[in-house]
Amino acid sequence: MLYYIFRFLEQYDIPGAHIWSYISFRSLLALILSLIISAWFGEYFIKWMKRRNISETARDASIDPFGVEKKGVPTMGGIIIIVSILVPVLLLGRMRNTYLLLMIVTTVWLGFLGFMDDYIKIFKKNKEGLKGIYKIIGQVSIGFIVGLTLWLSPDAVVRENTSVPQQNKEVVVKHKPQAVKSLQTTIPFIKNHNLNYSDVMAFCGKYKVAAGWVLFVLMTIIVVTAVSNGANLNDGMDGMCAGNSAIIGIALMVFAYVSSHIVYAAYFDIMYIPHSEELVVFLSAFIGAMIGFLWYNAYPAQVFMGDTGSLTIGGIIGVCALIIHKELMLIILCGIFFIESLSVIIQTQWFKIQKRKGKRVRVFRATPIHDTFRRLDSQLDATSTYILKGWPHRPFHESKITIRFWIVSIILAALTIITLKVR
Repeated sequence: MLYYIFRFLEQYDIPGAHIWSYISFRSLLALILSLIISAWFGEYFIKWMKRRNISETARDASIDPFGVEKKGVPTMGGIIIIVSILVPVLLLGRMRNTYLLLMIVTTVWLGFLGFMDDYIKIFKKNKEGLKGIYKIIGQVSIGFIVGLTLWLSPDAVVRENTSVPQQNKEVVVKHKPQAVKSLQTTIPFIKNHNLNYSDVMAFCGKYKVAAGWVLFVLMTIIVVTAVSNGANLNDGMDGMCAGNSAIIGIALMVFAYVSSHIVYAAYFDIMYIPHSEELVVFLSAFIGAMIGFLWYNAYPAQVFMGDTGSLTIGGIIGVCALIIHKELMLIILCGIFFIESLSVIIQTQWFKIQKRKGKRVRVFRATPIHDTFRRLDSQLDATSTYILKGWPHRPFHESKITIRFWIVSIILAALTIITLKVR
């Protein structure tokens, strides 16, 4: 909104109006504004929730040995995150931008899905929350909408990068003159690093392009669902998910910025994506909201984000990566989310296999994997056998676990950014 107002005033030579055309100015303003909103609105939100006794149900001491300290802590803090993202974006973003609209729709859609889950847990006193099938339907639906939009929208185009050999044996990266619909995505650490989904579907013959787009839509659904669930599983300790997500957001902002700048895109030999600079504004607000939320969510937490926040965060990360054609890099960048999800899958599937044999065997002391590091020996199930019972050798306080997970996320984010040059 403010963007259009000042762009209009620029026609009348109003001093300072031109700076609103700079993406750096609007991005930094969005970061500052989201921080202020999360700090200010967060305080009032927490007080309002406490007055109405809307809080997290008591945690199982066998899962969380520090849960007694957190009794009565308000939840649904994801509302703080969503408001802190949307207000700066609506004020500072270009609302005619297809990519920005997709990010807003994703935020609202998954925010509502998570809110319904939290609502059922708190007000209906049902710890299971929203049925898993409804969650999956909601996640698949937004993935389908995003994938279909990127397929059919005339604005979702790229200028593909190509290497041009020179007479002096140097290779210059140039972008094709016309922006086209593209099924290419970047593969990390590979020299000729673009994978075309239509090439994967080459066995479909003359229909390989259409089949490639179908594969892309399916990939979009998988990415959105997987990252959203991964973030949800990671939200189990004070500050854990918010801190990891802020780090991931910074890396994605770097990718979005270089992808939207034709000179930097050529320098790093990646696709140039016109109009994707609005993602930088959105991600700046996202990072500010994450950091601002940590003001209240860091140990000991004054508010929990709940599924309202975690499902939304994962969806934002997944959709943003898809828009800039970097979804395969999420395996590295969201390594923490991936390991959390993988640990749960291994634990549940191995237990089911062994149970059919009449045994109760678990791999980890607890899952998601971060719970393994705080589980006490006295809290283990005496009727079960643990393959990794001796690991770790002693439990850690959750604040130490959280910070160490942040450090791992920083390393993974740095490795992901390095893929711009190391191939």
